[in-house]
Amino acid sequence: MKYIEISNLFKSFGDVTAIENLNLTIEKGEIFGLLGPNGAGKSTTINILCSLLEKDRGSIKICNKELRKNDASTRGKLGIVPQDLAIFEDMTALENVMFFGSLYGLKGQDLKNKALEALNFVGLEATKKLSKTFSGGMKRRLNIACGIVHNPELLILDEPTVGIDPQSRNHIMKSIKTLNKNGCTVIYTTHYMEEVEAICNNIAIIDKGKVIASGTKESLKGFITDKNKFEVMVNDITEINEKELGGIRGIDSVEFKDNRILVSIDREINSLNEFILYLTDKSIKILDIQSKVLTLEDVFLNLTGRKLRD
Repeated sequence: MKYIEISNLFKSFGDVTAIENLNLTIEKGEIFGLLGPNGAGKSTTINILCSLLEKDRGSIKICNKELRKNDASTRGKLGIVPQDLAIFEDMTALENVMFFGSLYGLKGQDLKNKALEALNFVGLEATKKLSKTFSGGMKRRLNIACGIVHNPELLILDEPTVGIDPQSRNHIMKSIKTLNKNGCTVIYTTHYMEEVEAICNNIAIIDKGKVIASGTKESLKGFITDKNKFEVMVNDITEINEKELGGIRGIDSVEFKDNRILVSIDREINSLNEFILYLTDKSIKILDIQSKVLTLEDVFLNLTGRKLRD
């Protein structure tokens, strides 16, 4: 069932086009991954969806109803967890969540009960400690509690795990899965490809204001089935010239990590032998070669020509 349908969306700021003919369909009850480099149009799309920005033209429908700016009935169904922490550091966790709950019309004991439930859900206690004393991970979890206190039908999370410890990241990921199992539709943006692969049903890759690919992670990887990826460990990389490697026919991309070389090779041309010959001609000793499984990072690099975090 279609929950959100975005059609022919355009948005510009002066002479800069942020979104150009963007089309997206998000099914009810799924976790939808939205990927794109900085400036791709993700935040603009989210801000229009949240009625924080006016679109220039195009259509956004939620449950077959056209989205209007300042539509209170639609906004009440929506929960937002922004990348920049939206909490008051001189307030306790409970005070923060109750404040945001009040903005959605919750009152009295019902407000307090739902705030306590939200804190418990994200693994925080209603202590008297001010939020400024919290760790980064605790602040992120509080940010989520503020976004879910009113039990939204649709939750938008923008980089919810940036700069936090692994334990808090795992807790947040589990919480998102639980929310989704309870019927909440989720839109998830992140720079961490492994998170998208772990929790998202469908994914859209946005670049320069357009959706350049969408589908399941399996179908997206089908875009680069003509590539093989290898990790080559060598004794020394100081004599390797990246431009020379890139000039070998069939080599799609090369990346260096310490004494390891990650190389993507066209499957039909199969230039692995030429690559090995290049290393031996440089008197570079090969210590190990491993075939690597293709990831969404490889898909993104193949489609956009750069890494997500560039």
